[in-house]
Amino acid sequence: MQGLMQNVPLLISSLIQHADRHHGTVEIVSRRVEGDIHRTTYRQMHARAKQLANLLDAWGVGEGRRVATLAWNGYRHMELYYAVAGKGAIVHTINPRLVPDQIAWIVNHAEDTCLFFDLTFLPIVEKVAAQFRTVKYLVAMTDRAHMPAGTSQRCHGTVPAGLRSYNCRIASGSCGASRPRSWNTRFMPGIWLAAGRFGVALVRLLPVLPERYELRMNAMSPYAM
Repeated sequence: MQGLMQNVPLLISSLIQHADRHHGTVEIVSRRVEGDIHRTTYRQMHARAKQLANLLDAWGVGEGRRVATLAWNGYRHMELYYAVAGKGAIVHTINPRLVPDQIAWIVNHAEDTCLFFDLTFLPIVEKVAAQFRTVKYLVAMTDRAHMPAGTSQRCHGTVPAGLRSYNCRIASGSCGASRPRSWNTRFMPGIWLAAGRFGVALVRLLPVLPERYELRMNAMSPYAM
């Protein structure tokens, strides 16, 4: 006999859907690395997260695939979190305070398929991109106007797909719903690998459990505690 309680899976996507439905006009304010103050709403963020999720689908980033980020606590990182975890892929936040060789090792160990990064960390990416073995898409989290001059030429050939602008790419995604074909509320939405004092990487997994709504990501996550 089935119980009479609501049968609703505890999904990451449900959080942003609830915010859109009940608090859609509430503002999200952040300072961009470009220097200005950016304002958006939960409804707009939800739409952009769906665009990004569908773009990742087009790139072949399926369920369980890892998407790495080197980013500050801004609206783009928040969009990325909901897009990746909401579609069944895995957010892999990377600590930029690590030395470049550790970052390269961690990306390769996690077999990340994409790396999204703020312009602040462009020097790190340029140092380590040649060492990536699985990264197919390298995305600078900025608009076309702020893309560094000559960066595409310097990175071309280092990663298979070259360097892309976040804002240009997200605009190419559709706003249709993107959800995995199969879903389990214990699915892992995020990981991080911390370099230990002896250079050993420790993998930490974050399952979605009923008692765990606070996702303890690393300090660079928009949800850092």
